[in-house]
Formats: sequence, C-alpha cells, structure tokens
Amino acid sequence: MRGAVLHAPRDIRVEQRDDPKITAPTDAVIRLAATCVCGSDLWPYRGIEPVDGPAPMGHEYVGIVEEVGSEVKTIKPGQFVIGSFFASDNTCEICRAGYQSSCVHRELIGALGAQAEHLRVPLADGTLVATPEVPSDDLVPSLLAASDVLGTGWFGAVAADVAPGKTVAVVGDGAVGLLAVLAAKQLGAERIIAMSRHEPRQKLAIEFGATDIVTERGDEGVAKIKELTGGLGAHSVIEAVGTQESMMQAIRSTRPGGHVGYVGVAHGVELPGQELFFSHVHLHGGPAPVRRFLPGLIDLIWNREIDPGKVFDLTLPLDQAAEGYRAMDERRAIKALLRP
Repeated sequence: MRGAVLHAPRDIRVEQRDDPKITAPTDAVIRLAATCVCGSDLWPYRGIEPVDGPAPMGHEYVGIVEEVGSEVKTIKPGQFVIGSFFASDNTCEICRAGYQSSCVHRELIGALGAQAEHLRVPLADGTLVATPEVPSDDLVPSLLAASDVLGTGWFGAVAADVAPGKTVAVVGDGAVGLLAVLAAKQLGAERIIAMSRHEPRQKLAIEFGATDIVTERGDEGVAKIKELTGGLGAHSVIEAVGTQESMMQAIRSTRPGGHVGYVGVAHGVELPGQELFFSHVHLHGGPAPVRRFLPGLIDLIWNREIDPGKVFDLTLPLDQAAEGYRAMDERRAIKALLRP
C-alpha cells in the first residue's frame, strides 16, 4: 500500500509500505476513507522532536472495516468506523474512569502510520466506534475531525470546566483551538474569547461561536483578557499550543479559582511553582481521551448539529501529503485532509 513516511525534518515521502495484517486476535484492519495531517505532526516535521526515520506518519483515521481478528466481537467487516490516536481496551479501570488515552494496554496509533491506504487498529472493540451506517461523503471530514482535533478540543473545554454562564478564552487558533471554541459553545459558555491573529481563522472561530477576538499575545494578550473580564480573567481557559508562552498566557489569563484545560502537546514547558501556588488556578489536561467523547460527538455530527469538518481548508490526494505538511507548516492551511 501507499503511505506517508518521514525520513528527516521536512522530508515527507509517500511510498510503498507493507499491507497491514491481523497480528493479534483483537486487531482490525480498515480501508481508510480519509486521513489528515495533525498540528502535532509538525513537531517532528520541523525537527523540534527527533526524527527516528524512516517513520510512518499519521494518527487520525476513518474508514471501512475489512478484516477482524478472532476475538473481535462488536466491530464487523463493512462497518464505517472512527477511532482515536491511542488504541485502548475501554475496559480497564483507567478506561472506565474516562481516561482511555492512559489505558493500561494503550498503543499509539501514530507508530502504525494512519496517513496511508490501510491501517491495522489494535484493541478494535475498545478503540473503534461504528456509525449507524456508511455515511454520505459530505460527513466524512467531520467524522475524521472527531478522531482527534474535535475530541481534543472538547476535552480541553471539559478540563477547563466550561459551563453555562462562564467566560472562556482559547489560546491557539489551529484546528484544536478552533474546535475548542465549538465545544465551548456546545457546552453553554456565555462568552468565548478566541485569541488569533489570522483573519480566516478568526472568521471560523466566530462561525463556531466566538464572541470576541483578541489579537495580542503574551503579556499583552493577558492584559486584554483581563480588560474584557473586569480585571479578573476568564473562568475557563483552553491552552491548545504547547509552548511555554502559550501555557503561561493561559494560566495568567485565568481568574483565581478558574480552570485551565491544556491540550497542546507540551514542548519545553516549565511551570513556576510560586506563581502557580498563589494563582489559585486549576490545571488539568494531557492527551485527550477521545474515546470517552466519540459516541456523543458522532451523534452530534450524524444529526448535523455541528460541522467540525470546516477546519479542513485543504483537501489533497494522499500522494500530495508533502504539500499538506508544507501548507500547514507555512500557515497557508489550518488542516489538510488526505484522500487515499
């Protein structure tokens, strides 16, 4: 099969890879209907994370089940399924508590390479969620968004304790940040402040439910949030970048007693203990337990109550994956969808 492989920083190639096969009785093999490039894929692409190349890439996926292992009971060939970036059994004590991305048997899908024509999904019964039937083509982008960026933005909002009547600020205007705006709107936030300098992203944030746009960053951004909230800060802040600056901007934009939900993959983030101690700010986040939210998100998408697929502003054939990476790296695209 064809699949995207990272050989070195900024060196993505679509080349022949071995077809995936059932290797454990709990596996499934799916034929991908769509996959995509994630903002977190840009860390190794830019050389910020070490590249242990050649490395298959991709961890977001939707498609048709082609084959299942002998112990798979609930997932069947022919079903259209969505899974998350961690495979999980969905039965262990951690999974049952709602943290499937820390499942005691978790496996990282990114190591298997979902930017490809086919994918082996471990722990299929616990990882995959089937749609009621094979969806119409126009729903596929939104269902693909549920595989990671929608579930991650949603977890950011839940971790930030978003609720009716609250003011929410979102740090980061990539796909996760924009879908955190959508999640905050769905969870009933009264006011949603999107922090963005890019006009197309600002427009999408407003379409998803943002009530205010703040273009400033760092200390200036914090001051603007305080100005908009009577000097107190937001009740809930979602951090969707993963840098030292974005994390401190989030913490400092939160009022005492407020909550930060951090879902940007942290790189070089160090928290000042004394400042955190006196801030009275709650911190919660990490790799989103997308599997916890998938059934509800699929229902919202299936019933056309939300349209998260709008974050895909570039669609390419799989063979042009390298252009998808370049476009996102250069901020010419919010998120690139790849069609195998």
